[in-house]
Amino acid sequence: MDSEYEAYPLTFMILILPVCKLLLINGYVSSLRSVSLHSHASSVPTLNGMNFSEWKEHVEFHLGVLDLDLALRCEKSAALTNTSSAETKSLHEGWERSNRLGLMFMRMTIANNIKITLPDADDAKVYLTSIETRFKQADKSLAGTLMAKLTTMKYDGSRGMHEHVLEMTNLAAQLKNLGMSMDEFFLVQFLELIVLVSLV
Repeated sequence: MDSEYEAYPLTFMILILPVCKLLLINGYVSSLRSVSLHSHASSVPTLNGMNFSEWKEHVEFHLGVLDLDLALRCEKSAALTNTSSAETKSLHEGWERSNRLGLMFMRMTIANNIKITLPDADDAKVYLTSIETRFKQADKSLAGTLMAKLTTMKYDGSRGMHEHVLEMTNLAAQLKNLGMSMDEFFLVQFLELIVLVSLV
């Protein structure tokens, strides 16, 4: 025989099949993770400069679901040494993976015209903080505009009362996404007042 494996084909197959199976499984899992990351990113509203609070809420939720939020919750651990424990090494590797994919995830969900103006960062938490610092003021400005619109809306009879109430509740929902939760009792009383005025 030219090869010892030719002499023992069955033995060779028994030895090589588990290895091939493991390689295929790892490749399949890796592919699934890639698809999953892209799928989750496509569910996040694109950061356009006027929706930071909503964008951040979605980003944190999806990274949590993907188990990639470690870098947002914890500071980077000290550099590994020869004496580092297995647990420390595992935590370090987990943080590095979370940080790398977290940065990719956030960048995938930011409009290109905004992305190019953001400072570079190799830390997901620092990157998110820099975005928050930049756009929090824009959120406050938008919240003021929405609040002014909500409190000055008048029913003019040009459309149904149902559509008018829906628009008001949509405005209230947008304010909530911006971190300004409206008191439900106030909103109900306000809507009732609108209805009474329209009937006069």
